[in-house]
Amino acid sequence: MEREIRNSAKALIIKNGKMLAIKLDDNGDVFYIMPGGGQNSEETLTDAVKREVAEELGIHIEPRSLEFVIEGVHGESFHRVDMIFLCDYVGLINDPALQVDKNQVGFEWLDIEKLIEEPLYPSKLRQQIKRLFKGERTVVYLGNEEVGDPVCNETNELYEEIKQ
Repeated sequence: MEREIRNSAKALIIKNGKMLAIKLDDNGDVFYIMPGGGQNSEETLTDAVKREVAEELGIHIEPRSLEFVIEGVHGESFHRVDMIFLCDYVGLINDPALQVDKNQVGFEWLDIEKLIEEPLYPSKLRQQIKRLFKGERTVVYLGNEEVGDPVCNETNELYEEIKQ
């Protein structure tokens, strides 16, 4: 089966030991994702993440660095490649024209120290975001995460291999 590849630019926004996440409710199943979304043709990834965050949350951000890449090869109608940028919060947009995701019920600031316990997806990001926040070495390419994967220790194993 031939499927398209979809690049997605996501924002990691950290403030006071917490990260900003979009809260979704799928028929009572509550979970979190990072703000951001698909890249348009002739749009840079940094422009895509700025546009998507403005549409979803009504805020201005400034991307600083590409920190993580993770794929979703199966489980969706397309092959997803997420690029996660560490971003600075700049400020609110006056009278934003919000375009929220399906099932989006709000946003929350998640405590990074407790992130491993939160239903943040893709789950492979949880430990790596915590490491980044602490100034520890991280794994940039996190590989594939299938829909329904449990919290993955694979990135911890990759990290241990790199340290040796």
